[in-house]
Amino acid sequence: MRSNQPEMPLSPAQSVTGPTRSTTAAVCWIAAAVVWFLAEAVAASAFPHYSYATNYISDLSVPDVEVLSGRAIDSPLHPLVTTAFVVQGLLFALGAVCLTRQARFPQRRIFITLASIHALGMVMIAAIHGGRQNVELGLDTFHMLGAFAAFIAGNLTAVVAGVSALRVGVSRLIGWGSVILGVVGLLGLVMLQVDARTPSMMLLPDGFWERITFYAILIWQAAMGGAMLLRSHGRPLQVLDSGG
Repeated sequence: MRSNQPEMPLSPAQSVTGPTRSTTAAVCWIAAAVVWFLAEAVAASAFPHYSYATNYISDLSVPDVEVLSGRAIDSPLHPLVTTAFVVQGLLFALGAVCLTRQARFPQRRIFITLASIHALGMVMIAAIHGGRQNVELGLDTFHMLGAFAAFIAGNLTAVVAGVSALRVGVSRLIGWGSVILGVVGLLGLVMLQVDARTPSMMLLPDGFWERITFYAILIWQAAMGGAMLLRSHGRPLQVLDSGG
């Protein structure tokens, strides 16, 4: 390990507030991911015949019992999922702000902007569900805009974080890992649109592609949070300090 190693964008600063903000960012991202996965699993278990492959994620947040585009909707725990959407968005943005305020970050403004757009998109998904009532009112457009904003900005946040890590030259694993996860998430969104618009050549169910794009964000933030916690407690892994 080199003593003159450049500072990593996600490493704690040497000030008193540095480790605190780094830990706060890590806890925010890990907590948001855990809350989401637990809320989704619990809500899905209460939704009769819910399928992670064929149902959309937002089906879990629809308050009415209905048939929507051929899918039977019945989510008794829809408030849990709605809350989880908001928690993910707000904690994601808060974590990004804490991270960039405690350490050198080459694309700070872009990173914060993208994280904020992700948060706004998640709140829009929560506020405007994709049920039939909103479809009839024309409000489903705002639901879709929120979803696109959240998915695109969230995955681009991971890409920007990865590029920042690579520019500083501290960790190739975190840098390339972040970029790859972000790109995979964006490709999942592209494939979701391709399959939805060309049913004759559908490769995988829509729910699968949607989860690729959203889970890429959740996996990235949880992994980054774990890496930051290890560093802030003075237990840097070799893979986090290699490269450069």
